Amino acid sequence: MKVIAMIPARYNASRFPGKLMKDLGGKSVILRTYEAALNSKLFSEVYVVTDSDIIFNHIKNANGKVLLSIKEHECGSDRIAEAVEFMDVDVVVNVQGDEPFIDEISLSKLVEVFKNDVKKEIDLASLKVQIKEQVEIENPNNVKVITDVNNMALYFSRSVIPYHRDTNIEVKYYKHKGVYAFRKQALIDFYNTPITPLEAAEKIEAIRYQEIGKKIKMVETTFEAVGIDTPEDLEKAIKFLGK
Repeated sequence: MKVIAMIPARYNASRFPGKLMKDLGGKSVILRTYEAALNSKLFSEVYVVTDSDIIFNHIKNANGKVLLSIKEHECGSDRIAEAVEFMDVDVVVNVQGDEPFIDEISLSKLVEVFKNDVKKEIDLASLKVQIKEQVEIENPNNVKVITDVNNMALYFSRSVIPYHRDTNIEVKYYKHKGVYAFRKQALIDFYNTPITPLEAAEKIEAIRYQEIGKKIKMVETTFEAVGIDTPEDLEKAIKFLGK
């Protein structure tokens, strides 16, 4: 089974433009992410896929593998799908370009999902983390996920799910982390399907996979990544790196 990592790298992030090229302890954020994925030894190959000549040339000059998107894309899945459409691969792992301190343990668990899926019934694997603070549970920026008894995703929502009607019963809430591992065909099917109704309503791309019948296995993690969405996050990452 050939497993590769793809790091979608969009230059003009709305909240922090150019963040992937910011300096993080002597190297750019995107280069640190690329090297971390490479050093994990989990993947046959690691690629950065970008819409930016700046990022493309930067990774190429560092002797990294990088691809330039041909089309404009709204989401990371589409950007990755275009890149892998004609590649001979089985599983593609989406590594977040703005999370340079990757969690090797969680990524290895995602890969293991497919190694253990001998009947090839699972189309995607993704991560969830338990949240307990009410403000986090009610925050619509946190995508919540509910699963069946086998940890297969039932639904994703920005609303509070499940609704805790019977307070005598303990309920656990989980936040979806946007780290995916895909079978190649699931990714291509997503790419060739227009935005679906519930996906459009919630603005959650995972829902499109469900609406077209794809099965998503959720893997629980306790690792909270140091994501870089703002200049303040970059300062936190610099401090984290210095520990």
